Amino acid sequence: MPVDAQGRVGQVTDQNKEQLVGTNRADQLPKSWEPQAVEKDLYEGWVNAGYFTPDASSEAEPYSIVLPPPNVTGQLHMGHALDHTLIDSIIRRKRMQGYATLWLPGADHAGIATQTKVEARLREQEGKKRWDYEREEFINKVWEWKEEFGGTIQNQMRAIGDSVDWSRERFTLDDGLSRAVQTIFKTLYDEGMIYQANRLVNWSPVLETAVSDIEVVYKDVEGELVSIRYGSLNDDEPHLIVATTRVETMLGDVAIAVHPDDERYAHLVGQELPHPFRDDLSLKIIADDYVDMEFGTGAVKITPAHDPNDYAMGLRHDLDMPTIMDTTGHIANTGTKFDGLTREEARVEIREALREQGRIVKEIRPYVHSVGHSERSGEPIEPRLSLQWFVAVEKMAKMSGDAVREGDTTIHPKSLEPRYFEWVDDMHDWCISRQLWWGHRIPIWYGPEGEDGQRDIVCLGPDEEAPEGYVQDPDVLDTWFSSALWPFSTMGWPEKTADLEKFFPTNVLVTAYDILFFWVARMMMFGTFAGAHTPELLGEGKNGRPQVPFTDIYLHGLVRDEQGRKMSKSLGNGIDPMDWVRDYGADALRFTLARGANPGVDLPLAVDAAAAGRNFATKLFNATKFALMNGAGVAKLPARDALTDADRWILDRSEEVRAKVDVYLDDYQFAKANELLYHFVWDELCDWYLEIAKTQIPRDFDGASAEEQATGRTTQIVLGRVLDLVLRLLHPTMPFVTEVLWKALTGGETIVTAPWPTQDDTNGGAEKDEVAARRIQDADKLITELRRFRSDQGVKPSQKVPGRLDFAAADLQEQEGLIRNLANTTEPGEDFTASASIEVRLSQATVEVTLDTSGAVDVEAERKRLEKDLAKAQKELDQTGKKLGNEAFLSKAPEAVVEKIRVRQQVAQEEAERITARLEGLK
Repeated sequence: MPVDAQGRVGQVTDQNKEQLVGTNRADQLPKSWEPQAVEKDLYEGWVNAGYFTPDASSEAEPYSIVLPPPNVTGQLHMGHALDHTLIDSIIRRKRMQGYATLWLPGADHAGIATQTKVEARLREQEGKKRWDYEREEFINKVWEWKEEFGGTIQNQMRAIGDSVDWSRERFTLDDGLSRAVQTIFKTLYDEGMIYQANRLVNWSPVLETAVSDIEVVYKDVEGELVSIRYGSLNDDEPHLIVATTRVETMLGDVAIAVHPDDERYAHLVGQELPHPFRDDLSLKIIADDYVDMEFGTGAVKITPAHDPNDYAMGLRHDLDMPTIMDTTGHIANTGTKFDGLTREEARVEIREALREQGRIVKEIRPYVHSVGHSERSGEPIEPRLSLQWFVAVEKMAKMSGDAVREGDTTIHPKSLEPRYFEWVDDMHDWCISRQLWWGHRIPIWYGPEGEDGQRDIVCLGPDEEAPEGYVQDPDVLDTWFSSALWPFSTMGWPEKTADLEKFFPTNVLVTAYDILFFWVARMMMFGTFAGAHTPELLGEGKNGRPQVPFTDIYLHGLVRDEQGRKMSKSLGNGIDPMDWVRDYGADALRFTLARGANPGVDLPLAVDAAAAGRNFATKLFNATKFALMNGAGVAKLPARDALTDADRWILDRSEEVRAKVDVYLDDYQFAKANELLYHFVWDELCDWYLEIAKTQIPRDFDGASAEEQATGRTTQIVLGRVLDLVLRLLHPTMPFVTEVLWKALTGGETIVTAPWPTQDDTNGGAEKDEVAARRIQDADKLITELRRFRSDQGVKPSQKVPGRLDFAAADLQEQEGLIRNLANTTEPGEDFTASASIEVRLSQATVEVTLDTSGAVDVEAERKRLEKDLAKAQKELDQTGKKLGNEAFLSKAPEAVVEKIRVRQQVAQEEAERITARLEGLK
């Protein structure tokens, strides 16, 4: 037996068997396809057999992907399901192609998301806050939460068929990944690339921590625009009017900015105006190009500690930056009566106090503007000056940009490259500290305060001990810091491991385009940085450049509802993928997602699509069961000259489809590959070749002639071959139904490790038989036209009708039996009476078919039916004619509406003419 790429001995398909395999295996299949009855046991069988666990010592070429780690306490949403389906499709195909495949799973500790859930639970169950516990006590409670809820997403991954290697599952807070985090932090710190500074950050007053840009969502808020008069209330004395939506921030105003070219205020630049409430502050009038002199009054209040644009201006003009709020969003340290108020309370109180001074010029209500909110806790984000830890990213950002520019890593689709460069080429230093307790604690230690008030600061690596009396920084690292190490930390870095040597760099990262900036770019930065510093562990890059974490980045779109809207709880338009698994089966879910997955393009979803996926699985099941019942199986293909035209045609089409699927999948064109397979299986294999096979396989094999038996056996082999091919091609997308059907068809151990189809499985490299293709195409057209004509003549589908046709003229002699069988026409007898005829233009000639319908049609009943149909068509003509003849209607109705009515009229006219001609024929 052959040895597969996972290093195990396994049974694979042997297409060279002389004996037909698969005959009489239909009884191995259930009566109908019920995915819920088999999927769980199939999956656990795969896991227990070790099919998903590669051997790092295998000589097979490696292929590896790391799973984008979901939040440990999260649940799979449709976006996850899409991501996992595409990754699994890639991995299953590569496994079948003989690679040693590793799909490495794991979960992210999700600092803010997880801590928020635990704090909410403690408030609800114990009435306590985080601060009511010692730090270690609280962290233990988070670990308890993880143990209780952390397995949900793993069970869901099993339910949809993820072929991950569970033996290598990782967690961003496990010991190995913690070691990696400390190692790279110290390396960066020692190189001066990690530093501490007071900077403006996104601050969550509820969580009392800085948050990243990705954790800020912007919402339109209905507020007020208040105009404030600074300076003298006398129009003849220096004053300026500014407008703001956040009156409360005026307690931190230190300047008013105007444009340098604004002549209205040129005489005021350089002067200072008193602050309405604070004696310790004055407002310096400055000139800056940032100001739009055409907007509002052309003057802007500057609060550097609470607004990003003001902060930048404060740096340019060396302004003071007083912070006016504490960590909970209450006014603090202003020395005014407003201290202690919330932001919302202060907004009202300060506005009224300004009104009493006569400084409110006007108020505009409502004023809708976009405000950033914390994604986790829901409140408006407060831009706040805060002491935080940062990574200087310039050097790393350049390396990660060069990696894509030089082709070390390729982004698919290429159209998203500019978005990547836009980010890495203009990246600001990264705030990596969070004021949380759950996460990787920053490995910075502070010594006792000296006589000069200074404290010694040391950064410790994973094997270093802090000096006695030193205390650790209380902050933890941003979750994205540890996630940025994911491709190599999960394989053992900074240790030298067999997995790193075998499976790094990974081959492709699959994820949604919306986290290109926040995660993908950071993995590229840390990956190239680690590659440059530890080539002995991660390998040498190309042409002296650092090693990259992955060679390809495939970015898919977002899943949206059928109207194109983003799925959200507020809209109530979300779809739980587990509902689809329960109602339609995992294969239907996966096929629906893969069939709609175009690179970088959003995917609208509706329940109808899942039903279509289920119907396709059912169609595949029924077709395979029918084929098995008719003796189909797997064996060596007969010589080409022993095949019928139909056999050669379906084998040639199979090869065309196989080759195109390979091209599409190599280019991550999942939608095109699966759409092609769908139509080939449904339209050509099931609806056409299976029908042909019925005519070529004798119902009574023993009573058939030797020639008929030979044709029948050949058809059984061809049918089995094509089914084997499509099952293997579809396996990456639809693993469960293909496993059941393939085992019944071939008797093999599992399709999971069966070889990926090649040209040898189809036509053996033979040139396409164009003549056979033409004949089958002509036969298809002729049968279709005859069926339509019979229906028009009122002949029931089951009624056999004598027909006369010159098959030689159409070069369809070999297809005569097929055509007569599927068009339900018999050879004309001596009493043949030509009562109806039709001309059909085929590729070689226009042929006339004459039918004798005299004994097949109840003329009177048919006349009544046609007259009824004619009345309907005439009524439609009358209605559309009245509308199109109404000038008032035509002048007001949209052109699209008018065009639809014109089309309706044309269809009705054609239908009336057809029925009238048929009635004439009945006379």
